[in-house]
Amino acid sequence: MSTPTLLPRADPPSYRALDALTTGASGPEVWRALGAEGLLPRAYRDGDPRRGLEPGELGRLLAAVDGRFSLGTTLAVCVPLATCLPLLARAAGPASRTLSDALRGRTVVALAATDDTAGCDLTSLNTEAVFDDDVVELNGTKRWITNATRCEALLVLARHRPGPHFTNFTWVLVPADAPGVHAEPADTDLFDGSGTGHLSFDHVRLGREHVMGGVGRGMSGFAAHIASERLAGALWAVALCRRVLRDTLHHLRERPYADGTLWHVEGIRQRYAAALLLARQHQALTAGLADAVASGRDATSAAMLKASAAGTVERVLDECAHLQGAHGFRRGGPQELRAQAALFGIGGGTTEIVLSVMAGAATDLLEELDR
Repeated sequence: MSTPTLLPRADPPSYRALDALTTGASGPEVWRALGAEGLLPRAYRDGDPRRGLEPGELGRLLAAVDGRFSLGTTLAVCVPLATCLPLLARAAGPASRTLSDALRGRTVVALAATDDTAGCDLTSLNTEAVFDDDVVELNGTKRWITNATRCEALLVLARHRPGPHFTNFTWVLVPADAPGVHAEPADTDLFDGSGTGHLSFDHVRLGREHVMGGVGRGMSGFAAHIASERLAGALWAVALCRRVLRDTLHHLRERPYADGTLWHVEGIRQRYAAALLLARQHQALTAGLADAVASGRDATSAAMLKASAAGTVERVLDECAHLQGAHGFRRGGPQELRAQAALFGIGGGTTEIVLSVMAGAATDLLEELDR
């Protein structure tokens, strides 16, 4: 029986500049290397974050990072690319300058949206922005923020008046070294290299020019780009599954068993092939929906990609961890990855939330099956 065909690997020579970094490089170190080589703008159509993501190039960039560095480091690159820079592109003033520096790798931007309340309900957040003439004052906390401890700038989602209405929220661009800003690492051994931490804002006063996109447009701006974040997650899931499947195949073909190797055990081959099938199905769905999400920010398609990525990563990593046996418990192995990869079912909206989005579009999705 022939070996199952692995997902094709795309790693353009230009990304070899990353090889100068150690495998333990942090997200900011990788971000600066990508920016110095002019590789960050490639993730966007015509190199412009205002035009939306370029799925093919973004997929190659994420694959290049995922194949060399930790999951936490890849996370620290993925979030700014998918969400922060497109949000910055909607505004002028300090936002425009921050965007220019970020694209050159000189500035790392953290997305500070989730509060000390439930992350799946942003309208319940407590971080407050109070306006006083030409000054905005921030008070509140943000938790589990990627790049919190290693960024130069923060995109902070805050409420400027009480209540859950979507016009009650505003983005504020905050320098990480502004008086009153405090960051501390999250109490976790996971996501090494991501700078994940908690933030507090104690009477942080900034000029009104730091308001992003206008007062009351915070939630609408975020909603406009959540689809892009979900597409990026789906592309990353393809790369992650490909990497772990390749590593598992190598292990099975090299591990002695009886007169051959583990790869010659039919039951093992079948279980591996089933995991490979899941990865190929997710890859096909991502390829089929990527343009709709990138061009039109199709919320339903983005929800499908998010749900598919979460389920595929969980099942593929579970199977590969089992197939690798004790070898899977090594540092950076699938057992360690499994715990961290749970973020695919949480970050950017839980799996239950995106399945509800799909359920709301069930009639349209069924009609598409007839085409």
